[in-house]
Amino acid sequence: MTFSLRLTLSSALISIAALSATAGATPARAQSVAAMVNGEPITNFDIDQRMRLMALSNQKGSRKQVLEDLIDEKVKIKEAKKYGVNPTAADIDSSYASMSQRMRLSPEQLTKTLAGRGIRPETLRERIRADMVWSSLVRGRFKDSLMVTDKAVRTASGDLSDGKSDSNNFEYQMRPIVLVVPRGSSAATIEMRRKEAETLRSRVQSCDDANTLFRSMRNATIRDTVVKTSADLPQALRELLDKTPVGHLTAPEVTRQGIEMVALCERKPTSGDTPEQRKIREKLYTQKYEARSKSYLQDIRKAAMIEYR
Repeated sequence: MTFSLRLTLSSALISIAALSATAGATPARAQSVAAMVNGEPITNFDIDQRMRLMALSNQKGSRKQVLEDLIDEKVKIKEAKKYGVNPTAADIDSSYASMSQRMRLSPEQLTKTLAGRGIRPETLRERIRADMVWSSLVRGRFKDSLMVTDKAVRTASGDLSDGKSDSNNFEYQMRPIVLVVPRGSSAATIEMRRKEAETLRSRVQSCDDANTLFRSMRNATIRDTVVKTSADLPQALRELLDKTPVGHLTAPEVTRQGIEMVALCERKPTSGDTPEQRKIREKLYTQKYEARSKSYLQDIRKAAMIEYR
């Protein structure tokens, strides 16, 4: 059963009504042990907590399935420790903070929100720990077998070529440029700054020109060189860069930062993945990872000491 820890949880945290205590649950039942895994208990309270957390992401599952998930996590964490994969409290805190940031909350606000729904933050932290250690363990132990070859990608895409070159795949060397426009500026001010950018754009014939020009300007900045391939860039930006002569600037674009342009310093063919090949490679990798993860988990569960109560 997939357990999402991403943006679905964020939206649910905002919209869901406060959860009531589990119907019919008593303190004695809540603390009673549902299973022992390698000498570690899983209580009915643990199951209740996980079910509440699942409800926040609009997921459903029977108590039996939730218990099996918790058993899997105990087994995964024990196996990971055997290979030295054991994230520190700081690692968990960092992931917890990143999650709260994606929800536009502080870690303290996330903790308070969970508590308001009767969920201990440790319930979420333990889920995070299990995901972290298992992903790291599987990717580390089976790195070679999880690799997706270029031939496999070409076969999946129906490409019968030798894969040595692709005229539609490039490596771009770029330098982003920003003409700063203070927030709250009028439309007239923004338009004036945009016209200034158009004028400056016509003066640039190389990245050296761009560097000299914009480094000497007030309220303007030129950033360090960025190297990306076609597969790394959104389609709209790829098309824009392919239409821009090397050494010139892309058309000015109004953004939150101000007026932005990109100096295209170099564009050269590369043998790396095209955007479509990148998608295929990621899909094939995911399929391999999921299959290996499933078989590995089955193996270590067989060796685990699991006692149902």
